[in-house]
Amino acid sequence: MPGAKKMKRLLGQRFLINLFAVKDRAMKELILLLCLSTPALAQHPVTIFNGKDLTGWTVYGTEKWYVERGELVCESGPHKQYGYLATEAEYKDFELTLEFKQESNGNSGVFFHASLEGTIISGWQAEVAPPGMHTGGIYESYGRGWLILPHPDKEAALKPTDWNTLKVRVTGNDVVTWLNGTEMIRLSDDKIGSRAGKMALQIHDGGGVKVRWRNIQVTTL
Repeated sequence: MPGAKKMKRLLGQRFLINLFAVKDRAMKELILLLCLSTPALAQHPVTIFNGKDLTGWTVYGTEKWYVERGELVCESGPHKQYGYLATEAEYKDFELTLEFKQESNGNSGVFFHASLEGTIISGWQAEVAPPGMHTGGIYESYGRGWLILPHPDKEAALKPTDWNTLKVRVTGNDVVTWLNGTEMIRLSDDKIGSRAGKMALQIHDGGGVKVRWRNIQVTTL
C-alpha cells in the first residue's frame, strides 16, 4: 500500500487529469479557485476523553476523579482542597468543546495554557460555576484574577440542573467562549497569546463540588 505522501501525489495527479477533461474554461477556473481557497489539511475534532478511563490525563491533588456510565466525574474528597485533571498534551491555538452537568453548587472550571506543580496552577480558566457566578468568564490563576466577566444578561444561558455545552476558542491573543450557543465573552490579551500549555479541569477548594463531563473534543487551529 503506498505511503501517505505517495498517495497524496497520486490523488493530485488523478485530480489534474480529471481537471484537464473539463472542457468549459469558466468551470475549470472555478474549480481551481475553490481548491486554492480550501486548506490542504482540514482540522477535525479529536476526542480527548475516551469514556472508559483517564488515559491521556494526569490527576493533581487528592480529590476524586473517576468514570461512571461513560462520563467523567469530579468530586470533592475528604480533604476539600483544590484538585485538577490535566491533559498530558499541550495546546496553543485550539477550539475546545465539552458538556458539563453540575450536581452541586460547587465551583469548577476549564483551564487552558496551563502548567502545574502539585496543585499550584498557572494559566487561564474558563469559569464553570453555579448560577450568577460568571460561567464562561476568564480568570487568571495566581495572577491578575478576573480578566473579563460575562454581561449579567448572559448569566441566564446556564442550565443549572441539565447538561450544558461550553466552547472555548483560543487563537493567538484572542479568546472567545460560548455557553449553550450564547457568546459569553470576547477577550484579547498578549499574555495569553505568549505561551502554550495543558488543559485542566478543576475542583475548587472548600468541598461540595460534583460535576459530570462528557464529549470533550479539541480541534487544533
